[in-house]
Amino acid sequence: MATLVAGCKQNDAISQAEKADKINGVAVPSIEETKQIAQDGFVYGLPLLMYYTSAYELFVNPASGQFKAPVGTLTNEARVFTPKDTAVITPNSDTPYSLMEVDLRAEPTVISLPAVPKPRYYSVQLTDANTFNYGYMGSRTTGTAAGDYMIVGPDWKGEKPARIKRVFHSTTPFSAIIFRTQLFGAADMPNVVRIQAGYKVRPLSTFLKQPVPPAALAIDYMKADAQIAKTNFWELLDFVLQYSPAGPEELGIRANLASIGIGAGKQFDMKELSAEHKAAILLGMKAGDDAVDKYIASGGAVINGWNVGSFFGDRAFYAGDWLKRASAAKGEIFGNSAVEAMYPMTRVTASGETMDGSKHNYTLTFAKGSLPPVNAFWSVTMYGGKTQFLVENPINRYLINSPMLPKMKTNPDGSLTLYIQKDSPGKDKESNRLPAPDGPIYLVMRLYWPKETPPSILPPGKGTWPPPGIVAAS
Repeated sequence: MATLVAGCKQNDAISQAEKADKINGVAVPSIEETKQIAQDGFVYGLPLLMYYTSAYELFVNPASGQFKAPVGTLTNEARVFTPKDTAVITPNSDTPYSLMEVDLRAEPTVISLPAVPKPRYYSVQLTDANTFNYGYMGSRTTGTAAGDYMIVGPDWKGEKPARIKRVFHSTTPFSAIIFRTQLFGAADMPNVVRIQAGYKVRPLSTFLKQPVPPAALAIDYMKADAQIAKTNFWELLDFVLQYSPAGPEELGIRANLASIGIGAGKQFDMKELSAEHKAAILLGMKAGDDAVDKYIASGGAVINGWNVGSFFGDRAFYAGDWLKRASAAKGEIFGNSAVEAMYPMTRVTASGETMDGSKHNYTLTFAKGSLPPVNAFWSVTMYGGKTQFLVENPINRYLINSPMLPKMKTNPDGSLTLYIQKDSPGKDKESNRLPAPDGPIYLVMRLYWPKETPPSILPPGKGTWPPPGIVAAS
């Protein structure tokens, strides 16, 4: 009898476990398979959630503290970003932004650009909800003349209007449009404002003065911020995938996610899983996050302590390499493709020691004739090593860039030294100072429109121009 009772209890336990390991009556994969799917799914889904979280704070939620304008409305910033801007990690403080998100479900969008004479650099970056950079307009690509361009969603099948110079295809029905307009200094801001006023973004029907098509269905947005994205990762991914049609290279990962109850039209619920499967998913997420961090640190070539690689691009560039895409998003979401801008980044000195402004002062010296080789301009920007946000400092200087060169001092041999430290290096060196935090340091060098002929940082990691290493001051 005791054996029979024990056997019944064991069978009952097995039955409960089997029940717990089913979602909507469908058995989930094994523990090990579930962990691997969660790891791969986290890496695959991270950029989509980072895009959605940024877009939600910038364009959907007026109470976010980072809100710019509703979806479909262009907003111009007559300023550069500061430590108060936290919707996007590692923000650029070089160029005043003009930003918007467009909804391409009902009809295409037309972007009309004014003439922007040389030497001022500007660019219009098109990034969809997959974080693919699917197109560019501006100094490098379309030149200085005025023109009209059109962006279309994944379901568009119309004809290009005669006045449109080029059509750009978004892989998702939502897309961010990011304008960067070079600023030559504080006194130049009125000129930037005049150029920004010439940027026009309109629905195709408005551009053509035709009847407006029926509006797309209203969206019941899920609340999102960085913390929610961590705690409700899979629930948010369910929601986001509704608006991200799968490309051919995504079918496998989508099918694997569906096997554990994740996907468009699904409602993932950890409570439906056994304790073992819950643990497997959490371990998989942790492993995926660790893999992303490792790739950020070593995904490019390490040159004098700088990580020099190509992290951003279109669908063909990533070709299903979800780890590269996730690393790009986590390292600096909305970054440019390499031909538009290169981003050497570092947390260490040339000798590999982690930089910390509370412990050391540092220098970065460009030899005479060896400034970053660019067609537009370059900068070195300071971020907090823990947050990747700009760092508050007494002189409100977040970067040093090439437009500042006339006011900087060179060394007797013609080289240029930047003093990277939290305290002033002295009045005679203050013009060359890049203020550092009282703690870990994260530096990003930006090379806008890098030259393609030697000396050049291109091709990424194999170029003839190496960024000089950072040295701890004695």
